[in-house]
Amino acid sequence: MSSFIVEGGTRLSGTIRVSGNKNEALPIIAASLLSSGPVSLTNVPEIGDVRNMLEIASVLGAGISPISSGKVTIEAPRIGSSELPLQLSSAIRASILFASSLLVRTGKAVITQPGGDMIGRRRMDTHFLVFKALGAELRVERKTQQTNFILEAPKGLKGADIYLDEASVTGTENALIAAAGAKGITIIGNAASEPHVQGLCKFLEKLGVKIEGIGSNVLKVHGTANFGSADHEIGSDYIEAGSFIGLAAATRSPLNITGVDLSVMRMILFQFERIGVEVQTDAEKRSIFVPDKQPMKIRKDLGGAIPRVEDSPWPGFPTDLMSILLVTATQCEGTCLIHEKMFESRLFFVDKLIGMGAQIVLCDPHRAVIVGPSPLYGATISSPDIRAGMALLIAACAAEGKSTIYNIEQIDRGYHHMDLRLASLGASIERINERRKNFL
Repeated sequence: MSSFIVEGGTRLSGTIRVSGNKNEALPIIAASLLSSGPVSLTNVPEIGDVRNMLEIASVLGAGISPISSGKVTIEAPRIGSSELPLQLSSAIRASILFASSLLVRTGKAVITQPGGDMIGRRRMDTHFLVFKALGAELRVERKTQQTNFILEAPKGLKGADIYLDEASVTGTENALIAAAGAKGITIIGNAASEPHVQGLCKFLEKLGVKIEGIGSNVLKVHGTANFGSADHEIGSDYIEAGSFIGLAAATRSPLNITGVDLSVMRMILFQFERIGVEVQTDAEKRSIFVPDKQPMKIRKDLGGAIPRVEDSPWPGFPTDLMSILLVTATQCEGTCLIHEKMFESRLFFVDKLIGMGAQIVLCDPHRAVIVGPSPLYGATISSPDIRAGMALLIAACAAEGKSTIYNIEQIDRGYHHMDLRLASLGASIERINERRKNFL
């Protein structure tokens, strides 16, 4: 298990560029298997989850070019297997997105319970309800060590009017990919509309699929059997941009963040402003500058009430930034309530922050009260998931003394070479027992 050794209290400065959106790249890799022609992707983040998805695509029969400077080409003239590899798929939740492309290409998909972050219950029901509505049949095969879900549609999928039982992002993405290859028209109601869902829609359009209502919660997909080749640039990762804002604020460091799509940052910037973090934006340069001198004072609601920051589906504040905003709030003057509504285990990492000196009361699995500012001190901690891992790395950079962060493979899953990028800003950070994957 690799680790980071961080000597905190160092002032950072410089420019850091935002990577491509992980949550857009993953479904697009799965959707690339719809086409038998070449698909060229650029601005692909070179992170663990992307490499895992590419390796799954390779095992299923796709030809994959080595990732180089964020570029990768996927070509699947033939699918060699309808069964997802157990070890690879159990490591990443997005592996379930291959089910739809396999159903379209082969009429069958065999999947197991996907892996991913342990941030709470993440049900699969929505996916299976989608596949059933489109004409697929489900069988469950229970074995000693695993449970297989076998989906079959030997006569192909057929368009339908679907209303999702929850606005699930991956559920919407699976519905989009499956509907793209279904006969006729599919209407997807209560659809998620996050920027990465919109990015998937635009990619499918490049493959030859007509989609109406992009950006809304009702999508109309005109299925096709003729998928072409496509070139697509993965959008900017707004979660990474928000993470760097938190890093700059918590360490009182002037940072220039480039490659930012400001059109999707409004709610994120608004919530950071509520806790006393102000930034300067430049639409022409696609950049955000975070000054080192900040108010860092939590703004009370009218009447003096404690402000509540909560996550919600797009265009609300993204759940993936709750851990980042929480650790930033520990360095701000005042009190705020963090209400994580979507996942009941995301906030469980706060015990590690409390051990570093933060004043946090975990009211229940969904709510935490933060009182700041609190001086943080170096500690030995372990990263439980991608976003909590990044939050703990920010805490370590802001803390006095040395911190050791274990299980940094979680951070590597979602953030590209954070040790090298932070070191370029002046951070004192070292990777121990480095074992980066070199699959592609």
